[in-house]
Parts: sequence; structure tokens; C-alpha cells
Amino acid sequence: MSLRLGSPRFWSIAFGALAVLSFAAAIPLSVLSDQVANLVIAAVIGLPSAAIGVLVTRRQPGNPLGWLFLVSATCQFIGTDGGGYALLAYHFGHHLPLASVAVALDQIWGPSLVVFAVSILLFPDGRLPSRFWRWIFRVYAVSFATLLVATAVAIAGALAAHPVRVDESGGLAAVDHPVGWFNTVQGTIIVLIFGLSLSFIVRQGLSWRRATGERRQQLKWLASGAFVSVVSLIVAGNTASSASGSTGPTLLGVLTGLAWFGVAALPVSIGVAILKYRLYEIDRIISRTLAYAIVTGLLVGLYAGLVLLATEVLRFSSPVAVAASTLVAAALFNPVRRRVQHAVDRRFNRARYDAERMVTGFAARLQDAVDSDAVRADLATMVHTALEPTHVSVWVGIDIIGT
Repeated sequence: MSLRLGSPRFWSIAFGALAVLSFAAAIPLSVLSDQVANLVIAAVIGLPSAAIGVLVTRRQPGNPLGWLFLVSATCQFIGTDGGGYALLAYHFGHHLPLASVAVALDQIWGPSLVVFAVSILLFPDGRLPSRFWRWIFRVYAVSFATLLVATAVAIAGALAAHPVRVDESGGLAAVDHPVGWFNTVQGTIIVLIFGLSLSFIVRQGLSWRRATGERRQQLKWLASGAFVSVVSLIVAGNTASSASGSTGPTLLGVLTGLAWFGVAALPVSIGVAILKYRLYEIDRIISRTLAYAIVTGLLVGLYAGLVLLATEVLRFSSPVAVAASTLVAAALFNPVRRRVQHAVDRRFNRARYDAERMVTGFAARLQDAVDSDAVRADLATMVHTALEPTHVSVWVGIDIIGT
């Protein structure tokens, strides 16, 4: 099939190829500039966003959400390229061409994440329901455009100054750590954008109350992905700042790395909901996510408490305390998980909870049953209660052994 320059398929392939090339370029640049952590963050957020973007643009080219995710991922990778390249030029002293362009491109990483808030408003088909929300979207777009213009002016001023000051991540210090008029403008617009983003969440919450059937399941996917992403961002930010002075692998460092993977939950959940792929598994996913989040929180708290008890109160050596606490937490994982999963299923995955309870009850009655007619009647009653079929037939096979 031939590709026309103006066709959605052509631009989907073009942006997908640009995302792949820019990510490939980010790998050596990040390694050489000692910015592997930034590469990992860009990968765990950008790669799922790019994949979802390509899928949605190919199947629903008229839906702007696919294009937003695809462009966002490409900008994240290009921003990572720019940061690594700028560090090599300004911090490591390599004489590289177009270093000023690279340090300017680094600044598109942050704005590329604005699509996450816009995707919540435009979910699931890219259309706004009323004139009021169209006006809200226009205010959001104008605010974002103003922020981009102000950032461009600040970048031009920083590049005109000599020497050019680049921070530890490859960004312009005057932009990443603003002062003066830019600090005022940026702070005001960010507060406005944050408030408008909260209104997008409220709008979808109100929509969920009125929704039924498939639409309700789509909104469940959106809410689940948004919740996981927000919590992951909070955990990643807090644990990263706490572990910044540590050397070597630590528990906080591992939690930070895992938390960044959770940020990708929003684009993935939106992609699943838009494509309507396995929508009705969301209740099971919600119950599993909640259960493992609760179990993780309980065991991490228990682990930290045992370490503090052993080292500060009982005065054991740190290696012994850590090893013992790890063994206790590992031994308790499965018992705690089963109890928590049972409690969560009872509230959030009622279908599974009821099914397990019915099967357990039937198995208990079957142990004492001797009348085949009673067993058939009990089985038919249970199937009718669980599935509500229009007709139930029970066939019983009997093996006759001749002697």
C-alpha cells in the first residue's frame, strides 16, 4: 500500500520512526554523559506512550489522543538527547557543534508531559461535551502557549549570556532554576495549569457517575491509570530526594526505580480503554493493584520497623538486623497477600469473591452428598445463581465395568 504525504498512516510511521531514532540516540549520549537515570525515566514513560500513540493513530486516526501521546514521547526522547549532548559540550569540555541548540531542546522534556493532563480532558474520543469545556480547553491552551513563549524568551536570554550556565542534568540553569520575571510568570501559569488539570479530573468524575456499561469500564481504566501515575510520581519524587546522598543500591533507590514504571500506567490505561481491549478485566486489575499496594506498604513498614527495633533498641549489628528483617518480611508475604487479597476482592472484585464462595460451599456439600439427584439439583441451582442462563442441562456419565 502506497503512503501519501498527507495521510495519517504516513505521519504515524514518521513520528514512530522519529521516536525510535531519537531514543536510540539517547542511549549512547546518556551513557557518555553519566545520565543513565534520565534515560531510564524517559524510557519507562516515553516507550509506552509511543507504542500507545502508534496503535491509536493507526486504528483511530481521527482521535487526537494517539497523536498527543506520539508527539509527547518523541519530545521526551529529543529532550533527553539534548540534555546529554549539552552536558558533553558544556560540562565535559567536548567541542561539539550546535551545543546551544541541544541545550535549548533539553527544555522540551517538561512541557511534553502536559499531554497527560490534556488526555484526561479529551478522553476517550477527543471530543469535548459542551461549550463550557471548550472554553476551558482554550484557556488551558493559551496558558500553555504563553508558558512556551516565556520559556523561549528565557532560553534566548540565557544563551545570549556568556558563559552559558548548564546544570547537572544538561538544562539551562536560568530556566530550570528561574529567577526574576520568568520565575513569576512560570509560577503563575503553572498554578493556573494545575488548577485546570484538577478540573479535568472532576469533569471525568462527574461523567463516571452518569456512565453505564462500556463507557463506565473505560472511565474505570482512566481512573486506575491516573491514580497509579500520580502515586508513582509522588513516591518517585520523595524517595529520589531521600536517597540522593546514598552510595550504592538501597531500598529507597529500588523504590524510586519501580515508581517511575508506574508513571506509564496512565498512557497504557488510556490506550486500553480507547481500543476497548479487555475492558472488563479492570475490576480484577484494580483489586490486584490495591492488594499488592497494601501488602507492599505493610511489609515495607514492617521491615523499617524491625530494622529500627533491632538496631536502635536491641543494639544488634546492622547487617544482622537487615538480614533478619528481610527474612521476616519474606516469610510474611504470602500469608499477608492472601488475607489482603480476600478483603480487597470482597469490596472491589465482588464477582470473583462470590464465585469463590459459591464453589467452596458447593465443594463442602459435595463431600457429604450421596444422592446423585440431589447433586444435580444443587449444581443446577448454583450455575443458575452464578450465570443466570435460560436453560441448564446436567449430563452424568456412568462407567459400567463388566466382570
